Amino acid sequence: MEVKELMNPGVVWVEPTATAALAARLLSRHNLGALPVCAGDGRLRGMVTDRDIVLRCVAAEEDPRSVPVRSIMSRRPAVVTPEDDVRQAARLMSSQQVRRLPVVDKDRVVGVVSLGDLAKCGRYEMEISRALTDISENIRQP
Repeated sequence: MEVKELMNPGVVWVEPTATAALAARLLSRHNLGALPVCAGDGRLRGMVTDRDIVLRCVAAEEDPRSVPVRSIMSRRPAVVTPEDDVRQAARLMSSQQVRRLPVVDKDRVVGVVSLGDLAKCGRYEMEISRALTDISENIRQP
């Protein structure tokens, strides 16, 4: 099965110059855990997560209304293409310790695929379980 069969094509993204506060509002409004950070042309520049906002902005006692996303985002995130195999996406999530991957086609973000999307398809339980275990173990370590 290919990623394009499971990905969410309704991409909500934020520009690198947007504030952490705007990113937080978008995450909340759309019930997301991560946003692709894209230039105005849709080219991926990074990813920002709710965790990035908390740890790199709020916990650092910075003002989310003035901190630009580019200063707290993860650069060069792992990506998949729409034609990539779902098992490959699960292995990449496991090795990169992420729950979501931007789906990129011709340098533009065309979707996002998450562990939840993979789980909903009802296949690849072993790959999904392994990815979730690997990610969860890394979070618990100090």
